[in-house]
Amino acid sequence: MQLFTDKKHLNTRETDWIEGAKRGERRCQKAIYDHLSGKMFAVCLRYMGDRDSAEDILQDGFVTLFSKLDSYSGEGSFEGWARKIFVNTALMSLRKKDALKNTEDVSAAWNITSDDPTAIQKIGYNDLLEMVAALPPGFRTVFNLYIIEGYSHKEIAEMLGISETTSRSQLQRARVLLQSKIKEKY
Repeated sequence: MQLFTDKKHLNTRETDWIEGAKRGERRCQKAIYDHLSGKMFAVCLRYMGDRDSAEDILQDGFVTLFSKLDSYSGEGSFEGWARKIFVNTALMSLRKKDALKNTEDVSAAWNITSDDPTAIQKIGYNDLLEMVAALPPGFRTVFNLYIIEGYSHKEIAEMLGISETTSRSQLQRARVLLQSKIKEKY
């Protein structure tokens, strides 16, 4: 059963959880937490790159989610609404650390290409996640926003306070660095 998809698919129990959580009922908040925490932790980990930071963002994200729950209108996906909160919480943390402005110079990696088309077939999901997590924060953030979340370069530029050109450059460098890591490993 898919939970929290959209208003017409919310069952009574799910609607009760949301409404109860809006009233501050702990059992309903816990039900929402239990349902979303795994998925939202994965989102936090993709942006932060390490478990400890991701756990901090997960907690901050839930504090924000419950404090802003009254702004959820019931239209659209609750999980999608929640995901935006966690992405924004991670981005705020990265901005505070000024991590988005400090990127590594990978100009030497621009000319690296993979001659082995099977390398990508050999890589496992967890290996790929580890490689993405190891990217410098600016590269990782733009990669996640563009590739995983589906934002445009214009939207990314507005969210991060950078130019569209910088967003494109960060994405290209992330791809080149990932290709290099994949080639190196496989």
